[in-house]
Amino acid sequence: MFRGFATISYYADDMTAAEAWYTDLLGLPPYFRRDHDGAPAYLEYRIGDHQAELGLIDSRFASHDVRNGPAGVIMYWHVDDLSGTLARLLAMGATQLDGITARGEGFETASAVDPFGNVIGIMTNPHYLTVLAERSA
Repeated sequence: MFRGFATISYYADDMTAAEAWYTDLLGLPPYFRRDHDGAPAYLEYRIGDHQAELGLIDSRFASHDVRNGPAGVIMYWHVDDLSGTLARLLAMGATQLDGITARGEGFETASAVDPFGNVIGIMTNPHYLTVLAERSA
């Protein structure tokens, strides 16, 4: 039924600032852009081992109120350096939501809220690495 992560969407009131921030964080520009009234309304990045899609949507187009705090669910991205990635997020102006937490058997998580109110979950995930290795074999 569920075949895997396809796209995650984050919202931002200031799409120009969000584009700059995420381009800096990810080290690449969006591969897709749709403007509205001369400014970005939707941006999409392809990132990671499976080219997962991260979409940034202007808050004006959200189907629910996303301006009263962190918006949405926490989707955890596998990272190789959990503490380094969390430190980079915080250095870039994100706010720590959850510090590094051991979840057992090599799984660790952390999360931060970006400057636009979105929760970014990060984790070390041994299962992710196992699946990746099996696909590479």
